[in-house]
Amino acid sequence: MKITKLCIGLIMFVSFVTFAQDKSFSLTEIWGGAFRTESLQSLHSMNNGTQYSVIERDDLSGHTSIELYDYASGERAKTLISTSFLADLTSFQGYTFSKDENKVLLSSELEQIYRRSSRGIYHIFDIPSNSSFKISDKKIQSPALSPDGNKVAYVLDNNLYVLNFATGEEIQLTDDGKKNEIINGITDWVYEEEFAFVRAFDWSADSNKVAFIRFDEKEVPEFSMDVYGSELYQKQQVFKYPKAGEKNAKVSLHIADLGTMSLDKINLGDYKDFYIPRIKWSANPDILSVQVLNRHQNNLDLIFIDAKTKTPKVVLNEKDEAYIDVTDNLTFLDDNSFIWTSEKDGYNHIYHYKETGELINQVTSGNWEVTDYYGYDAKNKTIFYQSVENSSITKDIYAIGLDGKNKKRLSQKEGTNDADFSADFSQYINYFSSATTPYEFTLHNASSGELIRELKNNQGLKDKLAQYDLRPKEFSTIDINGETLNMWMIKPKDFDPNKKYPLFMFQYSGPGSQMVRNSWNNSNDYWYMMLAQQGYIIACVDGRGTGFKGAKFKKITQNDLGNLEVQDQIAAAKQLGGLAYIDASRIGIWGWSYGGFMSSNCLFKGGDVFKMGIAVAPVTSWRFYDTIYTERYLKTPQENAKGYDDNSPINYVNGLKGKFLLVHGTGDDNVHVQNTMRLVEALVQANKDFDWALYPDKNHGIYGGNTRLHLYTKMTNFIKTNL
Repeated sequence: MKITKLCIGLIMFVSFVTFAQDKSFSLTEIWGGAFRTESLQSLHSMNNGTQYSVIERDDLSGHTSIELYDYASGERAKTLISTSFLADLTSFQGYTFSKDENKVLLSSELEQIYRRSSRGIYHIFDIPSNSSFKISDKKIQSPALSPDGNKVAYVLDNNLYVLNFATGEEIQLTDDGKKNEIINGITDWVYEEEFAFVRAFDWSADSNKVAFIRFDEKEVPEFSMDVYGSELYQKQQVFKYPKAGEKNAKVSLHIADLGTMSLDKINLGDYKDFYIPRIKWSANPDILSVQVLNRHQNNLDLIFIDAKTKTPKVVLNEKDEAYIDVTDNLTFLDDNSFIWTSEKDGYNHIYHYKETGELINQVTSGNWEVTDYYGYDAKNKTIFYQSVENSSITKDIYAIGLDGKNKKRLSQKEGTNDADFSADFSQYINYFSSATTPYEFTLHNASSGELIRELKNNQGLKDKLAQYDLRPKEFSTIDINGETLNMWMIKPKDFDPNKKYPLFMFQYSGPGSQMVRNSWNNSNDYWYMMLAQQGYIIACVDGRGTGFKGAKFKKITQNDLGNLEVQDQIAAAKQLGGLAYIDASRIGIWGWSYGGFMSSNCLFKGGDVFKMGIAVAPVTSWRFYDTIYTERYLKTPQENAKGYDDNSPINYVNGLKGKFLLVHGTGDDNVHVQNTMRLVEALVQANKDFDWALYPDKNHGIYGGNTRLHLYTKMTNFIKTNL
């Protein structure tokens, strides 16, 4: 009897375990955040290198504080600031220390403008005196403390101001700022989106000078969007948006000298129709570095400006047959020599130059990419960086001497490793994940990579996912059109190679992108697992033009976006369709943004291959997209009409044979809903049947409330009905 009971209990236990591992994913769970990873709170490394600060909020009182912690022990050292003892501020959203860490810039009431820009109320907190004051009663943009901590520069109503704390004097450096006409000290829409920065001014090392970029966008064409809201009448948002081939803002460089109270426009040289994607003062307070890029973005000059004589000198020139990527990696050493990254040998690597622009040495080399530059440890003359040296789908952290010697791999686990170094580069936090391991956060010694302590490991998520039918990504390669391409595949549980399964493909395919990488799941990955649980095979192939395999592979699509990439996806679908377990009559494809441009083209040009496709927020003609991104890869429409039109989905709607779902947000300031409207009109005139959905006032991300849940429910139903 006892044995019988034990057997029954064992059977019940085995059944429970089997059942527990068979739970299916649901859209409500996925988009309700049920599988969200715990992240490490954004921290600021203090100058001493042994401590860091973080924002903490009291849920009951609503008060905000900046707390100081020790790296090694993780124990709280002290409270630096708390709004509980500030009369005019109950909470704040962000903070920035002065160089000496005696003053803190606190941001509150932030109001988002575009992807990276915002305006808000800012306070200055003085730590020694335990006091604070508000910079302005109005919402300002992009404030920055001077290196000596005695001044702050900021933008209000497109004009640049400086406030001197010591004297209480406020200086208005410009007075011509006007919406949709003149901007001083912050970027216009297209610079913000494509050059990825907002603050277009910088303090000199001696805190006496402010260099800034001025944008004259009076001749830039305007774009308008209806914002429907909930009122009786909709509103209209009007902003300057230069579409490919149209006029950009005219940019100019200026230096304000607070000592002499002078403001000078700098003559950079004989440049026409150019960009200034970066400005940065060097270690020498009289030398300003400026990067000037031609409109084709294949010729970049690094210029040093002598602030005393206002004379420019080109110290470095980069040329490329395709384009040059702009980065934030320029680092000045104490002797004003500088560290620079470049693809000039065919792979992205680190270089060290003299102040004159003469090459000292190439620090890294090899047939692999440096994928991130973390910084330079002056004390030990060591550079820290991330690379794909071990595999194009994995990333590791390295240290190397400034002379290119003594390279050491610091990360040990295979997957994606990223790093956040302490201010003195003595230690770093390793952010690790892989396709099978959710994010782990660990503290390491920077000289050896040795583990100091574990910070967070997402064990709770691991335990939760143990109950589910977790479908792993199987990484492999596929030979297509003379190239070996990276691929992953997710298969149903109890996969039977003798059965036939429908195939649903995902891709993005944009220049330099990567979708096949050994890292932890995002929300889409759980969606793919859910589809796999319902009998679909999901696959993703990174075709030609994607990143981390060298400049030649990445730039092969130059002047012809959407041609080779589409060929690769169609060829991959055909090859996968030839596998014994794939039903070649049931292949679908989808993508978002550039991926929507691609999925539309694949469906229209590969009508005999794809049974269905989904395009979310797609570019349907590059003529509708902005100058900087589009012309970087295609030149202007006036120069390369063929490159724009030969691969526009609008021109291939007659090829549609399968089922097509088209989705867009009407408040998309990036890829305008105009793209979808023009494609809809072409499909209608071609008398093609298709499905489409618009999400009112939603931007390029199409989110908010139940929006994502609704979108993915719609897409799931479309897949189940048509594939």
